[in-house]
Amino acid sequence: MNFAPLQPQQITGRRKPRKRRAHAPLLGLLRRLGLARPPDLDDLSKRILLPSLPVSDEEHARDHWFGIGQRCARQEDWDVLAERILEADHNRLQTPGGEMVSSLIAQGARADLVAAAEHAIADGRAPDKTGLAALHAVLTEHAGSYPVALMVARAHVDIGLAWRANGAAAGEMRFLEHFAIAEALLDPLDAPALDAPSLASAQCALLAARPAPRRRVAEDYARLINLDPATPAHLRALGEALLPARFGSYQEIEIEARRAAARTGAAWGEGGYAWVWFDALALDPAGLGTVDAAYFADGLRAIAQRKPDQHVINQLAAFCGLTMAPRGSGTRMSAAQDRARATIHGCLDWLIADHLHELHPLLWSQAILEPGRITALPPRRTLLQTGRQTALRTIAACFAEEMADGQTLAFSSAGMYRLPVLGPHGA
Repeated sequence: MNFAPLQPQQITGRRKPRKRRAHAPLLGLLRRLGLARPPDLDDLSKRILLPSLPVSDEEHARDHWFGIGQRCARQEDWDVLAERILEADHNRLQTPGGEMVSSLIAQGARADLVAAAEHAIADGRAPDKTGLAALHAVLTEHAGSYPVALMVARAHVDIGLAWRANGAAAGEMRFLEHFAIAEALLDPLDAPALDAPSLASAQCALLAARPAPRRRVAEDYARLINLDPATPAHLRALGEALLPARFGSYQEIEIEARRAAARTGAAWGEGGYAWVWFDALALDPAGLGTVDAAYFADGLRAIAQRKPDQHVINQLAAFCGLTMAPRGSGTRMSAAQDRARATIHGCLDWLIADHLHELHPLLWSQAILEPGRITALPPRRTLLQTGRQTALRTIAACFAEEMADGQTLAFSSAGMYRLPVLGPHGA
């Protein structure tokens, strides 16, 4: 059977608009006028052939590196732990989706201790100090080992944040105490001199307890991004840190996004700009009044070209298709915000057609969960089902006109294809 591929994306320049079938504009107009029935998205979803991956390569990689850190800690093999973190830092190791491996190893190493502390705090009890005391003893034995200092400091940061989130009367005081200890551990360590982005990232985390963090945000994150420009998590964290609800303003995000794009051009092209705004817009859509939507769209193209991993492509597509979907009439937005949202939402078309060939349902489920509103996640199986259904309906809505005559959409590593409708006598 011969497949008819859609127009492929060019390496440079903008992708040409899809060629609609002759009846498509008329059909769209009739639907807008209420003279034609809206498409049945569930029915169209059945004609989308897109492989779905319940457990992605990104999840496997994260579990692998987290597990290495956890095993080293449980076996008290601190020398091996330090070597692994040093190697990951110096080689700038990443997961397929761009997560910093050194941070995952350090997270696994402190996971048991932090989990026990979080459970105690949630139950209204002070955590047992034995575990932290043991870690400090390890640090004394490995004086001068920044990976061990990193692990201990990060444990204090995690426990401090758990105290703050608990909301107890003494929670803020305990939060400040733990952050002060973490700062004392990290202050003597020079991340650029040690070539250690994991340290610079941990020092950025300390901003949450600084009396006037606004003065330090851009400086601390610039140090981190200069050390590790290819890791998108740093850029995304910068944008979130500069939200008005935290330490900055929309205008500061815009300024730093442009600076970050210049700073990371070799790794991301215009993509650095989009990464800085990515989580900021998801958390606070009011930023649409400030973001340069056309520049953001160019940034998405640059990211998709430079990082075609399907974890990243699913992230971008879910963001454009769901997070940036048009809002109902009850949502108050300015004309400028509506235009910016529409521009970013419009990127869904070429992201799906040119770059998507494997569905990661969990990322689509995450995109529809409102940050801060969910206290307990549904079971994984439910998230997978919901994510797959949501993704297929979103794709069906995007390409409903192309599928109006009964054609099927199929996906492969070469792009998206239309399968022709078989005639009455077969192929």
